[in-house]
Amino acid sequence: MLEPFDMQGRPFPHRNCFQRHDTHLHRGNSDMNEIKRIESDAMGSVEIPAASYWGAQTQRAVDNFRISSHTMPGEFKIAMGIIKISAARANRALGLLDADMEDVLMRAGEEILAGALDGNFPVDVFQTGSGTSWNMNFNEVMANRANEMLGHPLGRRRPVHPNDHVNMGQSSNDVIPTAINIANRMMVDDLLGALTGLRAAIDDKAEEFRDVVKLGRTHLQDAVPMTVGQEFSGWSVQIEKAIRRIETTCPALEELALGGTALGTGINTHPEFSELAIGFIAERTGIPFRKADNFFEAIANRDAQVELMGALNSAAVSLMKIAQDLRLLSSGPRGALGEITLPALQPGSSIMPGKVNPVIPETVIQVCAFVMGKVHAVTIAGQNAPLQLNMMQPLIAHETIESLRVLTRAVESLDRLCMSGIAVDIERCASWIEGSLALVTPLAKKIGYDRAAQIAYRAFSEKRTVRDILREDGEVPEAEIEEILNPRNML
Repeated sequence: MLEPFDMQGRPFPHRNCFQRHDTHLHRGNSDMNEIKRIESDAMGSVEIPAASYWGAQTQRAVDNFRISSHTMPGEFKIAMGIIKISAARANRALGLLDADMEDVLMRAGEEILAGALDGNFPVDVFQTGSGTSWNMNFNEVMANRANEMLGHPLGRRRPVHPNDHVNMGQSSNDVIPTAINIANRMMVDDLLGALTGLRAAIDDKAEEFRDVVKLGRTHLQDAVPMTVGQEFSGWSVQIEKAIRRIETTCPALEELALGGTALGTGINTHPEFSELAIGFIAERTGIPFRKADNFFEAIANRDAQVELMGALNSAAVSLMKIAQDLRLLSSGPRGALGEITLPALQPGSSIMPGKVNPVIPETVIQVCAFVMGKVHAVTIAGQNAPLQLNMMQPLIAHETIESLRVLTRAVESLDRLCMSGIAVDIERCASWIEGSLALVTPLAKKIGYDRAAQIAYRAFSEKRTVRDILREDGEVPEAEIEEILNPRNML
């Protein structure tokens, strides 16, 4: 077993100086206080911050793509680490790597997965459409850390080489689609767990409020009575259907392109590499990932992500409807509906003392709008797959991962900070029913639609209840009035 470079046994050493072998340290022109090293590749020499674990290809990408503040998502980095570790295991099993090389690659990969080198992935999302710069960034960081473990300086590219060893049997064209699928599929489980928790919270409230009668509304106008529990039950089924729609996307995400290399032919890789590496990925994640049925399709198209975003869009629509309903039902609380109260989490105004706003529903609504925009971006990106390769893969990775991340957190917040603490104002609900015109609906069976409509109009214009008008007219016996106008009989 090879020993780490740090003789004191520290897993993630901080280096204040560097051995000068094949790399040259000097003061950079852009920052005289930052030590640089110079590396060379097929395109010439490039300056790199001496303390960084990335190499020449990453630095060129950093220099070329100064577009946004968005870099490799953390979940994507984890997926890449799982791929590279699994690839090393597969290549060792095939006799293409010796035991020492496999060991050091796996240890370097595990450190990356643990977050030890998080500051070394600076390449912008907006880059080459294949995501090659992300793949090479990962290869260089992993190779440099492995070489450091073996007692060699950063930038030497031996004995561990980023292409020859870390990227053995792979191409950016199959690695990046594989990483997107792995990251998406792992995050789907988190979202499904959050949605399942939210549905359970809604079901609890549906049971708690099952006997509380309230006024139903259509077109935001008074309709007929229902129970608060029935209203919540409708939301529960919306979430249940969202869960089922998202679950249907999992099989496509579990198909991996790894082993197809450049465009699907599997050039430069062992014919058994794909099955072995993907088997190790499935073992590591506990998810039944499998070799794609057709590598050409798996590399050229990102239809699985388009399908996933369609399911997320449906979930966002449902969540926005529920959040909007919560805002309406809790509105007022005295100058509007005020049928339910939401947990008070923070002051709602810098000028109006005592005002409390529905902050969690409003947050959820914003998240849903955000996700809907990303759905459109992925739809456009999915179309940009000329011939054998989609050329918007980094954007697809970013948009799908960010959507899954924020939607999961929003659902968790709605569950934990809002839904579980909702209370109902029983008296308020009863007063809205008694003062409404909805009570004339069953009356139509007794006195006819037209006569019932006349009573409703009179009650409205005189600002009186339907019950008062009926009693005054004497058209319907008192005993029957109580029976007909009992809102529980309308459920």
